[in-house]
Amino acid sequence: MDAVSRRLLKELREIDKEAEAHPEIVELAPESDDDLLRWRAILAGLPDTPYEGGQFELGIEVPSNYPIQPPIIKFITPICHPNVHFKTGEICLDILKTAWSPAWTLKSTILAISVLLNNPEPSSPLNCDAANLLRCKDKLGYESLIRMYTQLFAVKQ
Repeated sequence: MDAVSRRLLKELREIDKEAEAHPEIVELAPESDDDLLRWRAILAGLPDTPYEGGQFELGIEVPSNYPIQPPIIKFITPICHPNVHFKTGEICLDILKTAWSPAWTLKSTILAISVLLNNPEPSSPLNCDAANLLRCKDKLGYESLIRMYTQLFAVKQ
């Protein structure tokens, strides 16, 4: 077994051990038993946020030289957020690019994305419409837009 597989199996054991400590992570696991380099996560929208009630799927591609290189993580579920591209699901987050460190795990990275949902950075937007609402200090408009898209795409009917 190679070093990447050993690291990912260790991370998987840690995720299972600490599952109850992070209710925002509904699921974080490899897509299949045959391929440890393709994972999927489901993040729950936190209570008292415009994402409340939503469940957002993310696709995770682990590079063959992980943890030296960061994973590629994208939202599969459409989500309205200043730092997420609505069509591609690309996430603008420094730890997924220049600020990556091998100390990060898949779980800590998913938790950082959860924190980003409630702490957007409108100065580096991938969704200009959402970012502009925040820049104009239109919190009501911003949260209404988020709630609408959460209801449309992330709430199971």
